[in-house]
Amino acid sequence: MATDIKVKRGYDLKLVGEADKKKVPTSSPRAFAVKPPNFHAVIPQLLYKKPGAHLKAGEELFFSKYNEKVRFTTPVSGTIQEIVRGERRRVMEIVIAPDAEIEFKDFGKLAVDSADAEALKARIFESGCGTFIRQRPYNVVANPEDVPRDIYISGCSTAPLAADPEFILEDQQEEFQAGVSALAKLTTGKVYLGLRKGSSSFLRSVRDVHLVEVEGKHPAGNVGVQIAKTKPINKGERVWTVGPEDVAIIGRLLLTGRFDARRTVAVVGSDAQTRQYFKTRVGVSVDALVGKVDTSKTRLISGDVLTGEKLAANGYMGWFDNTLSLIPEGNQYRMFGWLPFRHNGIPSKSHTSFSWLFSGKKYKVNTSLNGEERAMVMTGEMEEVMPLDIYPMQLLKACLAGDIEKMEQLGIYEVVPEDFALVDFVNSSKVEAQDIIQMGLNIMITEVG
Repeated sequence: MATDIKVKRGYDLKLVGEADKKKVPTSSPRAFAVKPPNFHAVIPQLLYKKPGAHLKAGEELFFSKYNEKVRFTTPVSGTIQEIVRGERRRVMEIVIAPDAEIEFKDFGKLAVDSADAEALKARIFESGCGTFIRQRPYNVVANPEDVPRDIYISGCSTAPLAADPEFILEDQQEEFQAGVSALAKLTTGKVYLGLRKGSSSFLRSVRDVHLVEVEGKHPAGNVGVQIAKTKPINKGERVWTVGPEDVAIIGRLLLTGRFDARRTVAVVGSDAQTRQYFKTRVGVSVDALVGKVDTSKTRLISGDVLTGEKLAANGYMGWFDNTLSLIPEGNQYRMFGWLPFRHNGIPSKSHTSFSWLFSGKKYKVNTSLNGEERAMVMTGEMEEVMPLDIYPMQLLKACLAGDIEKMEQLGIYEVVPEDFALVDFVNSSKVEAQDIIQMGLNIMITEVG
């Protein structure tokens, strides 16, 4: 029996640039990259300090300093081309020049039905597939020593122009089922699968899951909202979350014995010349998807426009991302931009523009903040887009103050930065709410663990 949840608080940001439902292969990507900053609270211990080593897909690149069982492997076979470092020699990217044909490390097939939980967990984490599993609270890579209370998969995405998980998984049904069945053995509870209410995809026939029927505005598709509306996290509990296509990667590992990290990326946005789905692998270079882009005029974003990471023209997709968004840079001054009809309005949750009169209209947005940072005041605008049972402004202030006790009381264990993406969009104080929440989570990881 399914669980129904309806999200009333939120906002659907309707944008120009949705991807056509068409899948095409990428043409000979120049490189792939694994980016350690994608994995919060992980300090990488490199196995290869210098470029030049040749690896098969699935061979280990580095492991976590705090847990050697959390291994990070290469998504393609090829030669380590570059190790990019940032401030204080922090490892930012490990760039791999791929072979013409991918050669895989053989981990051996594993029958999901007969294998026990320990064997499945060991295989998933030794291959690098464990890095696709994230733990709540904190949104960090899952600890293989833990047994999660439950596991959540969101099979619907309500973010602006986000890739459609149901379309992506149409040709990966067997692998997805194998992945779900394996995950079901790793928890003492249930595997929850969130689906848009009324959808008719094959995901409804998947076994070993408890369906969650999702209805409402964004962020209804966020896995954090689905957790909060079905079975909220209490202090001391651990819940794991996995992306839909990442479940298929886990299933493919068990069925074939290979770390076959395929990724279907939707190229979207008003500045995208070709808007469609590209079949590639995790960490692909963005120029393989969109060619040469003038980043002085166009913002490249790995992810959706609310939560994604800004990329350089020669950058690489994030480990978890399946959407590449291209929108104009907001580097042009608009004379009398405050006049609502002068530019046919801009999308706005408040009534400061007339976008509320055109409920079906899709907008071409840019990166402009349309304001400057100022003090946070009580307006209620944050609460209007926050479906979780928390006080968003008070939690932000507690994070800024570093007050651990108040952060606990105000629900820091229930949230991750993406839950505050709409707060970033609507709040008139223009504070970076997602960055503040991440700062609060970092404090909790360091001080509480």
